Order: sequence, then C-alpha cells, then structure tokens
Amino acid sequence: MRALLGLYIGFLIWALAGTVWADDGAGNAMVGEDQLEQGLVVPGYHEKPSWFKESFLDIREDLAEAAAANKRLLLFFYQDGCPYCARLLDENFSQQAIVAKTRKHFDVIAINMWGDREVTGLNGRETTEKQFAVDNKIMFTPTLLFLDENGKQALRLNGYYPPNKFMIALDYVAGKHEKTPYRDYLAANAPVPTSGKIHTEHATLATTDFSNRNNGKPLIVMFEQKNCEACDELHDDILQQPESQALLKNYDVAVLDMWAKTPVTTPAGDKTTVKKWAKKLKILYAPSMVFFDSNGTEVFRTEAWLRRFHTQSALDYVASGAYKKQPEFQRYIEARADALRANGVDVDIMK
Repeated sequence: MRALLGLYIGFLIWALAGTVWADDGAGNAMVGEDQLEQGLVVPGYHEKPSWFKESFLDIREDLAEAAAANKRLLLFFYQDGCPYCARLLDENFSQQAIVAKTRKHFDVIAINMWGDREVTGLNGRETTEKQFAVDNKIMFTPTLLFLDENGKQALRLNGYYPPNKFMIALDYVAGKHEKTPYRDYLAANAPVPTSGKIHTEHATLATTDFSNRNNGKPLIVMFEQKNCEACDELHDDILQQPESQALLKNYDVAVLDMWAKTPVTTPAGDKTTVKKWAKKLKILYAPSMVFFDSNGTEVFRTEAWLRRFHTQSALDYVASGAYKKQPEFQRYIEARADALRANGVDVDIMK
C-alpha cells in the first residue's frame, strides 16, 4: 500500500512538473483549463477593487457600455509584483473621494501587460493582453489610458501619480476638459510653486544650449519645479547613492525649472524657452527625466514617482545601450534584477 502511495505521489509530481501555469486574470493560478482551488495565486498578485468592471475585453463593447452609462473608459495596465500598481490600489483607491469620483465617472478595466486573455481592440482586431500592451506602447506599470466616448485618448498617465495629482487627472477627464491641454489645466488647478529651490547639485552642464555637445555622451534633462517633494527625494536620496553617482558619470546632466522662461536651445537646435520646450515635450510630472542620445534624439523618459531601483535601472537602461536591443523597459528591469540577485546583491525594488 505504501509503495502504491509513493508511486501515485511520484506520478502526480511528474504530471504537475510538465504543466503550464497561467493566470486567469484575477490572480488565480490555472492548470490547463481547470482552476486551482481558492488561495493558490500567481506570485505578486494584488487584488483589484471589487468595483472594477468585469469585462470580456471587447474594448468596443466596454466603450459603448460606459458611454451609455454617461461614463468614460479607464484602462489600467498592471503586472503582478508591481509595487507602484500596489501603491495605486492601496493608497489612491483607499481614499473615499478618489473611489467615489472614479466609480461615478469611469468604468475601470484591469489589463495584465503580460497576460494571455483575448482582447478585441477598438479596430475589431483580436489579440492578447500582452500584445495589446505592446500595441499601446506600455513601458511602465501602472499605465492608465483614459478614453473618451469615441475611443480617443483623453489622457495617459505613465507610472504612479500620488493621490493629489491623480485626483486632478480624474477631474480633467471626468469634466471633459480635453480641449485644454492637460499641462495648462494642471497649472490652473495646482498653482505653480514660486518658493523653494531647483536642485542643481547633480547638473554637469552650466549652459542651456544643448545643440553643440560633442563628447559622445547621452544627455539627461531633468524637468523639475520648486517646492517639489518628489524632486527633493530624487536629489537628496536617490541620486546621492554610490550606484546612482557612478551611473550619472555616463551622462551630461541638465536640471531645468519646467515653468521657467529661461532661454534654451534644444538638442535639435530649436531656440525657445524651458517652459515652451517642456510643453512641447508634454512634460506633466515633476520630476521627469528625458534621455537623449549623443545625436540629440529622445530615446527614453521617466515621468512618474520612482524609487531608487527603478531610477537606477532607467539610468543604466540608456547608458548601457540596452534600450537599442530591448524596447520593453519592464523586461529589462526584470533581467537586471535577476542579474543583480545572481551576483549576491539584495534587490529591494521599493528602496
């Protein structure tokens, strides 16, 4: 009897070892077509609010249903194990005012950027969640796409926005203010700080003429503003770390007040002001880091709240040239974290 039991257990282990595991979209692990019992979930899964819309992921139908209810559609691209997604869910969507406004004005649909569920896009083409994410150029999670009644993008937030800035974004789309550029709406509803300082301690360029660089280095332009807690955190903590300092040596670095009328010559040779250039680049968040290659072409940017690991990963992504081979930043981050762990480095992505 004991031998038979051992043989059965061995067979079960062998069978499960060859099984393909997947996520049913709600975090539950799946084996083939059969869902495992409750409690077995994909590592890093974070439960979504119960009021998120249950969707068959036909975006055309979802858009029509939202419009019929006098709402707009909000596509929430996430990934399991994403600390910024967890922060959005735990911090932003734990605040009653944010939840009430979101539920009143939006149908929210969660889309796993690595998922295999079938999605039918607005063009009627059937694809998968992960290809749909690629088609929409999803580079960060969370990414939030706010769609108007016709399926046009009313606003896009790349990365995590703290509650106060997130509420402004909700008001902008819910109030149908798209005829006003979001940057102008933001300035009107979140007054531009006039006090405080712009951090220049990490700038390596004293000039605002970025058209005549010939040292072969890529360029980072940090668009910031005064009285900015996230800017303080970036310079007082993240960029002070030895690894950050080493990575910054690969760059020319400029730090600019995104609202200033200071004259600037862009890498393309255009003469303008910092404020106008930031508007043209659609800079919506302080701090935003825009990366240009040695030829003056923008190759990458960060434009949301980031902690140390992700900031350093962005610096390494461009400095190493990895962006040329790996267009998906999230995949690069995973590979970089794995490589660091393999070398005995403790990786805490929320440090």
